[in-house]
Amino acid sequence: MDFSFYLIIIPKLLSGLPVTLQLTAISVSLGFILALTLALLLQTKQRLVTLPIRTFVAVFRGTPLLLQIFLIYYGLGQFRKELQFVGLWGFFREPYWCAILALSLNTAAYGSEILRGAIQSVPKGLVEAARASGLSYYLTMRLVVLPIALRQAIPSYGNEIILMVKGTSLASVVTLMEVTGIAHGLISETYRAIEVFVCAGAIYLTINFLIIRGLAALEYRLSPPYLRKRT
Repeated sequence: MDFSFYLIIIPKLLSGLPVTLQLTAISVSLGFILALTLALLLQTKQRLVTLPIRTFVAVFRGTPLLLQIFLIYYGLGQFRKELQFVGLWGFFREPYWCAILALSLNTAAYGSEILRGAIQSVPKGLVEAARASGLSYYLTMRLVVLPIALRQAIPSYGNEIILMVKGTSLASVVTLMEVTGIAHGLISETYRAIEVFVCAGAIYLTINFLIIRGLAALEYRLSPPYLRKRT
């Protein structure tokens, strides 16, 4: 095993780590805000509100993330004059922002279904008790429903965050030099695919391991005392 080769490529791969972390952090944050908004709107049961949301969720869950990145970056580029007219060309000509937009919309679609299920899993008796105590719908959601739902959603939403970390590797197809993009460049220079991809995989594995441990700690922290004793 050529350890000297690993010592050369690992620092180069790690130079793409900030871009990978930025894509993940921004996309997950924006996606969570949008997902929570959509999940709350779905509780209204009004068809004019829920139908566009369900259509959005079906489209982004039913098509590959790679295709969504291509459509947003290359597809919308065909409407340059229209985008320049409305002042959005500066946004859509940058692969960085197009990747963030695609990742955010994709995770929002999946996240909205996770949060919708978590909200609906809150026992109706708790909601009725809160309303019977005089709390408004807004206060019931903020003080009773959402704290329980968000805690219950942590394991499922954690899986979605891990999928987003791995999904950032697709940003390399629009010329972003994150970890996978740099790995492709190193392979084209050295023709040593196994060593390069093993190192790149180890970086993603380390990121996801830290996320899993962090979410487990958060879940434990938010658990009631009687549940903490069981873990």
